[in-house]
Amino acid sequence: MFLFLQKIAAILYGFAIRVRNMIYDTNIIEGVKFNIPVICIGNITAGGTGKTPMVEFVTSHFMNTRSVAIISRGYGRTTSGYRVVTPFDNASDVGDEPLQIKCKFPDIPVVVCERRVEGIERLLKEFPNVDMVIMDDGFQHRRVKPYLNIVMIDYTRPVDKDHYIPYGQLRDSLDSLERAHIFVFTKCPKSFLQLQQNLLIASLNKKPSQVAFFTRPQYLDTRAVVGNSPVALPVRSNVIALAGIGNNEVFFSGLAERYNVVESIGLDDHHKYSANDIQQLTNALEKHPDAFIITTEKDAVKLCNIADMPIHLSSRMFYETVGMEFASNPSTTSQQMENTFRQLLDNEIKKFNDGAYIRGC
Repeated sequence: MFLFLQKIAAILYGFAIRVRNMIYDTNIIEGVKFNIPVICIGNITAGGTGKTPMVEFVTSHFMNTRSVAIISRGYGRTTSGYRVVTPFDNASDVGDEPLQIKCKFPDIPVVVCERRVEGIERLLKEFPNVDMVIMDDGFQHRRVKPYLNIVMIDYTRPVDKDHYIPYGQLRDSLDSLERAHIFVFTKCPKSFLQLQQNLLIASLNKKPSQVAFFTRPQYLDTRAVVGNSPVALPVRSNVIALAGIGNNEVFFSGLAERYNVVESIGLDDHHKYSANDIQQLTNALEKHPDAFIITTEKDAVKLCNIADMPIHLSSRMFYETVGMEFASNPSTTSQQMENTFRQLLDNEIKKFNDGAYIRGC
């Protein structure tokens, strides 16, 4: 009965999404363009698809040549409206992902606002030197008409075999992929054949003008949750894995390649930590007194602000910073694929600068 109700809800949700997209596609309601390039990094599914590493990648790529700013809805925050994020904010006030990004790029304006048009307009007034906006998770926010849409797709959750929420993970129609300019498949396996890449590309039914890339997580370094100092934990150490992200299993399996994972604690995406969670971690550490607790960067920005965190926990709690590694193919190395992606970004922005803002999104 429960599954039946989920299917009915998914049908109704899908109908509403198609009607909404039709309203924007036919310009009954027109999206708002800005006189600077807006790069949207989004997806069409609920849960983690690797948007934040891509936001950080694109930010780091342009930050030395452009005056970049980032706007996010600030999902999971207890506040509302427009707010400028600072490194000293609490994740509950601004959202865990915007805080993570701000801590990594302290000199770049990061703002949260659920009304993106209003947020970008105010951002440009308060930071008049900004000449590029990166919009985190705005693919469904049709009121803004981005110059460039980068759509992230989780390799482990093929969109062409998915269903609308709540029965599945889709939060937008497959037809909406026509608005994408670049597809990036994330969480791809290390052994990834060209045939597999071709099949994934075919599943998108993409237009010739659209391009696709394939990436996997790249673990950069391990840092203390409290103090943020880098550490080198011994390989095959006993580890308690802790994650509250969109796809915990990918994080857990990545740790298992390098450590002996004695216990895994998986939580919901954007999880708000409570006293019960601290007790669960305490119990896990009592069972495995020689283990280290390793969590994600997104969880770390919340855990480091827990005032009454017991020192026996904080002293053994670490997080991993994660980037992206581009998948190679028989004729192209990973670095060459990354260089191709960077060149594509530069070429697209050059078109904007040359006055070629004519595409439809």
